[in-house]
Amino acid sequence: MKTIDLPKVSKEVAGLLKKARKDDLVVRLADGSEFMLVAINDFDAEVARTRANTKLMKLLDSRAKQSKLIPLEQVKRRFR
Repeated sequence: MKTIDLPKVSKEVAGLLKKARKDDLVVRLADGSEFMLVAINDFDAEVARTRANTKLMKLLDSRAKQSKLIPLEQVKRRFR
């Protein structure tokens, strides 16, 4: 994901951004192309950065594929 700073925006774009603060928008061009315009908060930005972290995503994928489980009681004994 890239961030683009807009120092000046047209009234039309400003109106769309105002609407996007309240509701997610789908903007459709004359050629049929569609784009989402969504206001993001700190959590949304953090999720996007996390998903972009390929090293972390590979680790999580490999962990998700592990089938061996450790019983809770065994974990508790390890940390006593």
